[in-house]
Amino acid sequence: MQRKRPHVVIVGAGFGGLQAARALGKAPVDVTVIDRNNHHLFQPLLYQVATAVLSPADISAPIRAVVRRQRNTEVLMAEVTGVDLERQEVITHERRISYDYLIIATGAAHSYFGHDEWGAYSSGLKTIVNATSIRRRLLLAFEAAELEPDPEKRRALLTFVLVGGGPTGVEMAGAIAELAHKVLAGDFRHFDPRESRILLLEALPRILPAFPEHLAQRAQEALTHLGVEVRTSSPVEKIDEEGVIAGGGRIPSHNVIWTAGVSASPAGKWLNAEVDRAGRVKVLANLTLPDYPNVFVIGDTACALQKGKPLPGVAPVAMQQGRYVADVIRRRVTGQRFPGPFRYRNKGSLATVGRSFGIADLGKLQFAGFSGWLLWLIVHIIYLIGFRNRVLVLFQWAWAFLTFERGARLITFESTAKSPVDEPIEELL
Repeated sequence: MQRKRPHVVIVGAGFGGLQAARALGKAPVDVTVIDRNNHHLFQPLLYQVATAVLSPADISAPIRAVVRRQRNTEVLMAEVTGVDLERQEVITHERRISYDYLIIATGAAHSYFGHDEWGAYSSGLKTIVNATSIRRRLLLAFEAAELEPDPEKRRALLTFVLVGGGPTGVEMAGAIAELAHKVLAGDFRHFDPRESRILLLEALPRILPAFPEHLAQRAQEALTHLGVEVRTSSPVEKIDEEGVIAGGGRIPSHNVIWTAGVSASPAGKWLNAEVDRAGRVKVLANLTLPDYPNVFVIGDTACALQKGKPLPGVAPVAMQQGRYVADVIRRRVTGQRFPGPFRYRNKGSLATVGRSFGIADLGKLQFAGFSGWLLWLIVHIIYLIGFRNRVLVLFQWAWAFLTFERGARLITFESTAKSPVDEPIEELL
């Protein structure tokens, strides 16, 4: 394709990549967005898909629909396998795509801290497929328990272990507790779902280390009230087909969910760049790759320092970086003054525990309880892409709040092939 204007290629349509694409919608450039999926995913609400509160379509939006009105933007559904920095080309399985400016925003994947074998017996939560797989396993566990006469085997089926006490682990633990102790209570005849055991394991001395200690303590108390067993200073030693070994003891379980660590995408290898321990590319203050001022790396893929510390891998960081990089490119193309180094403005942190308790750290303002939950709800509704999604999610939340019902309780199967993590439950059905 012959191009007369500078060509910006964006790899990844997550929070950072999509923000950059939208911000360049009226710039005098041509934009190509490349993603291996056709949809943008609102990852903070994935756990609600995994626990049957929402459906996948409620938290997703087609990338083409998001940028439909941007005449300068095209979308390619393809998988990037590398980058040729010297020829300025992005490499996919099908073709090579030249660029004048490149934005890498490929996100992160699960990290098992050197124990990749644990992935065969635990479920991570990064994609829609992960979420629907976890939902299937959770619901299958209760169905299998209905058929299981052996109390010990039933106990293992109804034991749910979450590894990692960050916001995802805390929110997921609370949602599973409500599913088991409230939503499903009374649905089965041969056992009581309230017998379920939910454990949250955290290697550090407390959960939610990014929050002030008193807010984390309030969240732990809320989890305990929901029936979640919180074990701090309990690093996982092993995960296998029988469950988890942590703190020197074994926890028999067929449902282990990994919410502990992440590692960056393989972008560092594509760029042959210096990376940190998590595989994130070390970038300059303006988020460019050293020696390549036209290559930007943002979001979970980047190791960007501020006040000597790496910025956290959270959505607000990626979104601000995406808008900043778009501004840098627009200014360069139009000959305007450089905006200066990137500075992240932390607007606060939020987490929720169950359907009516949340914590909010907004700096000088801090909330815990119903007010924190209400603020969490408002913020997530605002940042959801698409009017339809906002209306549907708000309706689903209102219905769940009033009735404890969850309409997305579907058991689906992606394929006939079984992985080792599926066999213990499905063999009982």
